[in-house]
Amino acid sequence: MSNEPLALGEALASFDALWSPRIVTRVNDYDVRVAKVEGEHIWHVHDGTDEFFLVLDGELHISLREHDGERTVLLSQGAVFTVPRGTEHKPYAPSGAAILMFEPTGTLTVGDRYDEVPDHVDSTTGHPLNA
Repeated sequence: MSNEPLALGEALASFDALWSPRIVTRVNDYDVRVAKVEGEHIWHVHDGTDEFFLVLDGELHISLREHDGERTVLLSQGAVFTVPRGTEHKPYAPSGAAILMFEPTGTLTVGDRYDEVPDHVDSTTGHPLNA
């Protein structure tokens, strides 16, 4: 980590892997991560933490399974949304998006509980194997 300003556009341009967040800085015990996303992620839950999303570019959909049923929130560029801890969710970006997330250091991309992880994803980190 550097104590110099960082252009998020440059950070995003430094990698191509999808659904593979990169840490751009830390705030106390939290990671600030950027990611490129396209298509669907998997249904998953973070039992011990909320998950904050900011859409930097594009559009992100987040499906949620809540007590009273399923719903989907649509986040356009500049929108923020926090998925409450313990809420099963599945982000997806039909046309691609760039996002920023704020979550405790060590939080797994696939959460604490998740659907079957595709063969091309490391089930320990949640990152694509080709990243």
